[in-house]
Amino acid sequence: MTEQSAATRPLRIAIVGAGPAGIYAADALMKSDAPAGFDGVSIDLYERMPAPFGLIRYGVAPDHPRIKGIITALHKVLDKPQVRLLGNIDYGVDITLDDLRQFYDAVIFSTGANADRALEVPGIDLDGSYGAADFVSWYDGHPDVPRTWPLEAEKVAVLGVGNVALDVARVLAKTGDELLPTEIPPNVYEGLQANKALEVHVFGRRGPAQAKFTPLELRELDHSPTIEVIVDPEDIDYDEGSEAARRHSKQVDMICNTLEQWAIRDVGDRPHKLFLHFFENPTEILGEDGKVVGLRTERTQLDGTGNCKGTGEYKVWDIQAVYRAVGYLSQNIPLLPFDDQAGTVPNEAGRVLIDEGADGAARYMPATYVTGWIKRGPVGLIGHTKGDANETIACLLDDAVNFTPAAQPEPDAVTDFLEGKGIPFTTWAGWYRLDAHERALGEPQGRERVKVVERDEMLAASEPDKVS
Repeated sequence: MTEQSAATRPLRIAIVGAGPAGIYAADALMKSDAPAGFDGVSIDLYERMPAPFGLIRYGVAPDHPRIKGIITALHKVLDKPQVRLLGNIDYGVDITLDDLRQFYDAVIFSTGANADRALEVPGIDLDGSYGAADFVSWYDGHPDVPRTWPLEAEKVAVLGVGNVALDVARVLAKTGDELLPTEIPPNVYEGLQANKALEVHVFGRRGPAQAKFTPLELRELDHSPTIEVIVDPEDIDYDEGSEAARRHSKQVDMICNTLEQWAIRDVGDRPHKLFLHFFENPTEILGEDGKVVGLRTERTQLDGTGNCKGTGEYKVWDIQAVYRAVGYLSQNIPLLPFDDQAGTVPNEAGRVLIDEGADGAARYMPATYVTGWIKRGPVGLIGHTKGDANETIACLLDDAVNFTPAAQPEPDAVTDFLEGKGIPFTTWAGWYRLDAHERALGEPQGRERVKVVERDEMLAASEPDKVS
């Protein structure tokens, strides 16, 4: 380390992405001992949206206040003086990796995953075939998506048996009035009020023991007074692999028990029917005049290991819209290597991996790290990103002795740079103003908040003295 870099100043770190993964990384940094030669840490969290919290704000269903309670813990991290939020900044457009190198000793990317993974079945591009991530962005009031959503179909299919699939199915099956007490913006309420869906069919190609949702998410389906959850008794089937999964996982056993109870009960008279189908593998989305008119599935059966195989028995379902919820996909980050198949940045323990040298040794991108879904793929729950963050931060701190010191480490240097480019960035203080504005919008209706959708309105509310 040069004499300049050994000067007593904080270790300057940029974290690109202010969702849970990025905020957990900031927390792990602050809880760690600073490397030799540095006096603590100074962290700037960059966020493309004007507001922080990423997936918590724009990826969690509005009727999940328990999950949104995670924001309380994230708030405590962002309240720390070592952390600064710089929002409404689009990495790769407003600021580049070379720019960040000027102002920071190291850069961590925690950009998450917000696109839909592809599903290669005929008819997937028909009008009426949608990605779950796009629908979630709409009902969560994302500023960069259309304000309306087509909800003309009376019979809807959701492909996938994870938590996102259940969120999509539940929102499609609920009434607008049921969701009105949440933070949904007016355009989403109006859209859901006009929703014509009476039947929602959720399809999984394997059995109950292979479902990927959590027990709590599953049980929440049955809490609505307007939704009748229906399971076909013929779909309750287990092989040796399934039974082993039940023995080794309390969660799997709880899911199976819940589905078994629903399969043997009488069907009630709630107006919206939500069917959970297992052992049905979607093979084609059927169209007419370019629009979805049906879904063809192949019946499957377990093979003894918990996996399944086709039976050659096909069925056509009367469906007018299809939502694929088969996983999220991260998007390529400019100037970083990217694995298109895995949807991740190649890395080892969070260090960005360039390639292997002639001697077979790994070569890493200097002072560049990843954490969260961009590191390991979009699997696991929000809390799992804490382990990712701890591993990545441990590597960063081990490497710090070899960092090339930032040329302009003063915190004002980067904000002067952004202001010089005319970029209207938001701050943590601005989030408090936006938060107060959204709460004020909800107060007359007895709601905790009403989410602001328009980016310009978010920016105006984030500035001092712009919105009372």
